[in-house]
Amino acid sequence: MKIFKNNTHIDFMGMRKIALALSTLVILASIASLFMRGLNLGIDFTGGTLVEVHYAQPVDINDIRGTLADTGFSKAIVQHFGTSSDVMIRLPMDENANSAELSNQLLNKLRAAQGESFARAGPDKVQLCNKNGATAPCYVQLRRVEFVGPQVGKELTEKGGLAILYTLGMIMLYVAWRFEWRFAVGSVAALFHDVLITVGVFSMLGMEFSLPVLAAVLAVIGYSLNDTIVVFDRIRENFRKLRKGAPAEIMNISINQTLSRTILTSLTTLLVLLALFLVGGESIRGFSFALIIGVVVGTYSSIFVASPIVLMLGLTKADLMAVKKENDDRDKPVVEEF
Repeated sequence: MKIFKNNTHIDFMGMRKIALALSTLVILASIASLFMRGLNLGIDFTGGTLVEVHYAQPVDINDIRGTLADTGFSKAIVQHFGTSSDVMIRLPMDENANSAELSNQLLNKLRAAQGESFARAGPDKVQLCNKNGATAPCYVQLRRVEFVGPQVGKELTEKGGLAILYTLGMIMLYVAWRFEWRFAVGSVAALFHDVLITVGVFSMLGMEFSLPVLAAVLAVIGYSLNDTIVVFDRIRENFRKLRKGAPAEIMNISINQTLSRTILTSLTTLLVLLALFLVGGESIRGFSFALIIGVVVGTYSSIFVASPIVLMLGLTKADLMAVKKENDDRDKPVVEEF
């Protein structure tokens, strides 16, 4: 049994004005949120201290947050890392204390909440603590401490933005060379659309924007472009093959022909991303959420943004016809000599 019919007859181009108006409203809302609220940048960009600790037993994140809030670390971001016994704590930049001091203070507070204090380092990197007059392995073990300076965070912000701009520029050049300049404008407009909405959602929801999320945004660009190129390739093929029909009609035929492939690819990708988002843990939640938004928006833009923009730029059949060379003798009859 086939899930989709081979030939759907949806008038996508007839809905282009409504779709473009909706996209414009969402993009304006995203830009407004970015200007008014900005992004909740992680310590990868702002600088700060990352502390990873291991508990002897599974621990409730809310209990740790409460302990830190009561002891002067109210701005700390607490997440499970890998298992329910491993915890990652992110501390914002503090000009009055260095990374070592902050991590020691935080660790002492966490151990004090368990009624123990650090004694010494034991064999095999096991940390020993005093509790109830006895020395035993600490209930809270320090795994690692990382410090990101403000200068490094600033460089990451600049290079991340430049990476997106360079990517969009190279894509425009490639699509213009491979297809036609109107297709290049349509594809890059769709990519701007996808990036702005994905980043705007993070701004509206106040979710942390970290390096993994930036990597997801770049992955969204690649995914969305692939979807758009498939549609563009079919449009170009049909413009050359179909003798009758207006440009809008040929585009509708092309999008309908690739619709089942587009939907099935997006659905299978979303199933994997939803699994990562739901059970993958806090460390990749932002990454998977950005990809979920990007896949949904990218599928929409390849149909309702990229193609309508190409149509609005006045694409005709003559623009896609292969140029015949002056000395091309392929159509001349072959004369055999004896």
